Amino acid sequence: MTQEEFDVVVAGGGPAGSTVATLVAMHNHRVLLLERERFPRYQIGESLLPATVHGICVLLGVAEQLKEANFVRKLGGTFRWGARAEPWTFTFGISSAMTGSTAYAYQVERAKFDKILLDNAAHKGVDVRQEHKVTEMIKEGERVTGVRFVGPDGVEGVARARFVVDATGNQSLIGRVAGERVFSKFFQNLALFCYFENGKRLPPPNNGNILSVAFDSGWFWYIPLSETLTSVGAVISKEYAAQLRDAGGYEEAMRRFIASCPLIAEYLAGARRVTEGIYGQFRVRKDYSYCHSSFWYPGLVLVGDAACFVDPVFSSGVHLATYSGLLAARSINSTLRGDLDEELCFREFELRYRKEYGNFYNFLIEFYDMNREWDSYFWTARHILNTEERSNEAFVRLVAGVSTTGEPLYNSADEFFRARERASAFFPDSKDELETGEQSSILAGDVFSEATRIQLQASLGANSRLETPLFSTGLVPSADGLRWRKVKTATAE
Repeated sequence: MTQEEFDVVVAGGGPAGSTVATLVAMHNHRVLLLERERFPRYQIGESLLPATVHGICVLLGVAEQLKEANFVRKLGGTFRWGARAEPWTFTFGISSAMTGSTAYAYQVERAKFDKILLDNAAHKGVDVRQEHKVTEMIKEGERVTGVRFVGPDGVEGVARARFVVDATGNQSLIGRVAGERVFSKFFQNLALFCYFENGKRLPPPNNGNILSVAFDSGWFWYIPLSETLTSVGAVISKEYAAQLRDAGGYEEAMRRFIASCPLIAEYLAGARRVTEGIYGQFRVRKDYSYCHSSFWYPGLVLVGDAACFVDPVFSSGVHLATYSGLLAARSINSTLRGDLDEELCFREFELRYRKEYGNFYNFLIEFYDMNREWDSYFWTARHILNTEERSNEAFVRLVAGVSTTGEPLYNSADEFFRARERASAFFPDSKDELETGEQSSILAGDVFSEATRIQLQASLGANSRLETPLFSTGLVPSADGLRWRKVKTATAE
């Protein structure tokens, strides 16, 4: 059995794991990344948000590679949703948070996108080992100190580190030392999905948009991945799950769902379902929305789907994954350098991560009320973001991953979900209440959203202006965006 020493060990090479590993290695720390599969590999989740493309991917140094990959460019999203009979479209470009040059994102095949991020991690100095599975956390006293793993040849190894990052996704087992996973009572959905060739496209310039269509049993996503390939999924509540068993198999169940949704039936009228390769089978995913009771434990941090997941309707999965990777990297870099106390850094990580998750969760509960007039979705976003801007602009910022602050935080995932089971509980009188009940130090006024800050930081670098802290911890990002610093002692870097 081999024994090795690192500063950080990352379990999982998806967007969350690759992001945190790369950003820590960029600060010259020794990072080992263990990925159980060989890339490229299949993964669900194909639609990115502008905050990921023009913020975090720029910090990672892969913006040009994404451009060269010729992924489908999307300008927003199109919905047949709510009481309005005709589809309606939002565009990222109407928001003042995004200029014309950043008012788009990509529809990506995750097999290709994830490999770009993983290869970039190796290029930036991360020791990337594929087909290496983490089998166990090593815990000494009240701290995680490493992992045990097994390689493709069956040889077992031990890697010890100051920090272990759990980026193993929605099937994570190793993160249980940090607490428990609590599932939302509201989002108890499952999705049946597959891929089609030669499906219809929306008229330009919206032909790259995701199309989301509500129908009696739930809603469809329709994502153009290339000029001919389309990802199609039916999201249904658990009450309809029996249809998958009783309809004569997945093929017949999907046929029935498509037939009951006229717009999707129209778009697939001349299409052929893919039956070979990584896109050639029906897949099912259950239990979309959950939140871990704690996102970190001494020596251990949970990122991406290992910590939480909301719902696929606004494609927030990769955004939350890469955003959490950035937050975790800031906390790890600051602690390893000895700049700040570990608990202070990771409290900031958890507060910011829960806040971003909460913005999406709040809005989506309202959005799932399919019988409301379509304008009300915009007003719901305005209420959550607590802003006086035009309501449709608030909506776009939220779904683009550039939401603002002011989301109340809670002590546990269970409390988080309980507080949101009814709309009247979403919006407490105090918008500044922290999880401890104390009042935050958030300053009133026109404050840039967190993701907008990341985009500005990516483009301005050392010229970025000093930020206002979001919480009473008083921490803000360093000029390079990869560490925390205390605002009262911060100086231009």
